[in-house]
Formats: sequence, C-alpha cells, structure tokens
Amino acid sequence: MLLLVACSAAIAQPKDMIVRISEIEIHPNRLAEYNAILKEEAEASVRLEPGVIAIFPMSQKEKPTEIRILEIYASREAYESHLKTPHFQKYKTTTLEMVKSLKLVDMDALDVQTMARIFKKMQSRD
Repeated sequence: MLLLVACSAAIAQPKDMIVRISEIEIHPNRLAEYNAILKEEAEASVRLEPGVIAIFPMSQKEKPTEIRILEIYASREAYESHLKTPHFQKYKTTTLEMVKSLKLVDMDALDVQTMARIFKKMQSRD
C-alpha cells in the first residue's frame, strides 16, 4: 500500500501547475469570427509565453458552437502573467459579446509523466 501511495505522488501534478478546461458556448452567427480570434490567441500564447504549456482549443463535432479549451500553465504566476498579455486582452475584449456562456473547470492531472510523453510525441511529428 505504501509503495502505491509513493508511486501515485511521483506522477501527480506539480503543486503550482494549473490545468483547466474552459467550457464555452458561442453564438452561432459569430462562430467563424470567434474561432479565428481564438486560434490567433492560442498560437501567440504558446509561442510567446514560456509559462504557457498548452492552450488547446477544440469544438464538439456535433455542436461546433460548444468550445472546449485545455489550458496548462506552469504555475499560478504564469497564468496571472498570461491574463495581462496583449494577445489575451485582445481575445477577451473582442470576443466578449460572442460568448453565450463560459465555465472554467480547474482539473488535477493524474499522470504528469504521460503528459510529458504526449508532448514529446507531438514534437517528434513536426
């Protein structure tokens, strides 16, 4: 039993890392415009901010106005810094009226070692 607890702790999420899923519903008549702005913001965040590990936007296949964004930040400080960037501020202000609903769901990563392997696999595909 003690070994199992020790192994679980070894792969748990680092204490200050933030993992979140944003659940967003977009007004249908603004979807194309919203998606373009979101794609621009996500790309800039990952490219320009070392503390942004991932901002990965997705939409539901059968309900494209239902957006989900997997967000991973190295720390609370990285997240707070992200909120102040020009690209995030532009995204937030220009999409405000496009969003019908927004829910931020904080998550706990259960297996950070596998998360690291996923990102390594993605790099090897480039």
